[in-house]
Amino acid sequence: MLGGVETKSVSPVFVGRAGELATLIDAFTRAGAGEPQALLVGGEAGVGKTRLVEEFAAAVRDRGGVVALGGCVEIGADGLPFAPFSTALRRLRRELPEQLAAAADGQEEELARLLPELAVAAAREARRDEQGMARLFELTARLLERVAAEHTVVLVLEDLHWADASTRHLLAYLFRTLRTGCLVVLATYRSDDIHRRHPLRPLLAELDRLRTVHRVELGRFSREEVHRQIAGILDREPEPDRVDDIFERSDGNAFFVEELAVAAHEGCRTGLTDSLRDLLLVRVENLPESAQRVVRIVAEGGSTVEDRLLAAVAGLGEDDLIEALRAAVNASILTPAPDRDGYRFRHSLVREAVSDDLLPGERSRLNRRFAEALEADPTLVPADERPTRLASYWYHAHDAAKALPAVLDASVVARRRHAFAEQLRLLERAMELWDAVPDTVRAALRPLDHAEAYPPPPPGCDDPGADDNATRPLRHLDLLAEAAVAGRLCGERERSLKFTKRALRLLDEDPDPLRAAWFWVQRSRLTQALARGDGWEELGTAQELVRGLPPSEVHAEVLAAVAGWSMLHEPGPDAMADAERAVEYARMVGAHDIELNARLTLGGLMVDAGDIEAGLAEMYEVKQRATELGVDMVVARAFVNLPSVLEGVGRSEEAVRLLEEGVRVTRRLGLLDSEGWVWGNLAESLLSVGRWEDAARAAASAQRIEQSAKPRAGGSIRLAHLAHLRGDTAEAA
Repeated sequence: MLGGVETKSVSPVFVGRAGELATLIDAFTRAGAGEPQALLVGGEAGVGKTRLVEEFAAAVRDRGGVVALGGCVEIGADGLPFAPFSTALRRLRRELPEQLAAAADGQEEELARLLPELAVAAAREARRDEQGMARLFELTARLLERVAAEHTVVLVLEDLHWADASTRHLLAYLFRTLRTGCLVVLATYRSDDIHRRHPLRPLLAELDRLRTVHRVELGRFSREEVHRQIAGILDREPEPDRVDDIFERSDGNAFFVEELAVAAHEGCRTGLTDSLRDLLLVRVENLPESAQRVVRIVAEGGSTVEDRLLAAVAGLGEDDLIEALRAAVNASILTPAPDRDGYRFRHSLVREAVSDDLLPGERSRLNRRFAEALEADPTLVPADERPTRLASYWYHAHDAAKALPAVLDASVVARRRHAFAEQLRLLERAMELWDAVPDTVRAALRPLDHAEAYPPPPPGCDDPGADDNATRPLRHLDLLAEAAVAGRLCGERERSLKFTKRALRLLDEDPDPLRAAWFWVQRSRLTQALARGDGWEELGTAQELVRGLPPSEVHAEVLAAVAGWSMLHEPGPDAMADAERAVEYARMVGAHDIELNARLTLGGLMVDAGDIEAGLAEMYEVKQRATELGVDMVVARAFVNLPSVLEGVGRSEEAVRLLEEGVRVTRRLGLLDSEGWVWGNLAESLLSVGRWEDAARAAASAQRIEQSAKPRAGGSIRLAHLAHLRGDTAEAA
């Protein structure tokens, strides 16, 4: 929108930070030699993190490297799922389009959850599974390693203190697992914001324990560095008294040095106010009224506000808006956004000061205007950001009737991107809004649009509208079901268990056997995952609830869960009967994944009962069929269970061949837990055929895979067993 404008207050001289910059450049050099680097740059707000990154990026480009930068996006108190990764990958795609396309080949549908432009067709709505997010993370790591195979790539993620949970989890995964490629992953965060309960704090503690992550902490400037910074801003030598005064007031914070130097240069007394927050508002208050108004709008709109959205909300004529923006940019308050047509604050501290200065009613009105503008023209913001931003605007406008549908829509988008932590947060917000919304609004919501956690009741039951999921209203129970699954998938099992218990209390008051059975299955899974029991009592309750009911997906799932539990704990005729009925019911209702899972269990039980060839044939057929249908979790389970059964009947060579294929398949699918189990089983079968060295390597691979504890423990047990066989008692211990 603007042509060239004059900015001031930013020092043209890069002051200090020679040691920190040298550390970053050394990391770039090491990465160029094929040793991936992980860096965290921390420092208080205004200390100069962004300027250091800018200087480093310039040095990287001068040396032929590629920089892909993405910033965590704040909208009110909300973060956009995977926002910095989406932005950085978008830039990487612009810089290296052919290389990124080749690296993503065959996995576009999954990677489109981070970068929607990769989608080659409408993505299928896959049934959620325990490893969906891990699969996305593994494919992202592999994508970056492939792109960085021939070019040194620097991936920069700024403002990690605003990051959503899914972004934090993906960053931690990359820091732990990147092993190859000419790649630097660098993240910055504001250290003074990390209070005891800040969600970034546990991640920082975890990363501190990784020897591969290098921390760079930026301190404040010395008096000599403040002197050089002021001289650069003023383009002349400052008076010693002024340097002393500014150094004392700023305490060496680079951003406050700039603000105080400009204030003094423009005739404002450095003692104008005792509050640094008020100091930040001085130049805002010196702007023309129209420019102040625009600055307040941008402060409430999010980290970046697009040109057209700003024009729609400001209500100014085009010329008046341009002049207001020109004044704000000339005063170094706003700056054009680097990655889109829009504006952002030059420094987040100024944005926070302006936002804090808004009156509560003023903030609500601005959010309402943003929401109304976005509803009137959805093209005002990028499509992948629209649902989350609209939900945030309506929520902060305190309009529950508008906010609830928008929040639910945003939760669906988060679910489809495997951003389960953000989905859970949005569902909790929806439950918070639920009772404040008129009945007419709730009656218009449909589970078909907002919930997929469990199916509707079967035809012929007493639930009004049950036969048509498009007409049955969404219920609070549906939200609890969605939240229970989202919590389990993002690792928030305690919260998931809380939702499950709350739902079962509601079902005690308003009985619904099918839904209650579904929740008891969830409770069984959570009880086992939290090591609070074997889950059998919960499964038994679910089985009693569905007994005598017509076939349904829930009924089939209950029977399959019971059969699977029995296969591990009490195999026998009852378990086989449950598996057979699960297969039958799943076929009747068209639940292919449940059917295949139950058939895999049935095959194992047949082998255990002595019908070896028929049982193995069943398991091989399931593996083939699951591969054809793309039911990845069943494919992975087949590569774990079938070789284990083969090993159990003495067919170790056959098991080895299958497991070696399983390593390739589970790795390609990004199913880390399954890959870990496959490596562990491969170590056992290799040991059986006398290939001890290969067995040791396979067991070590099971330990190295980034996965949950049980598969890693399996690798450790097999290494200990191998050491014992070799007579190395110290190593075995």
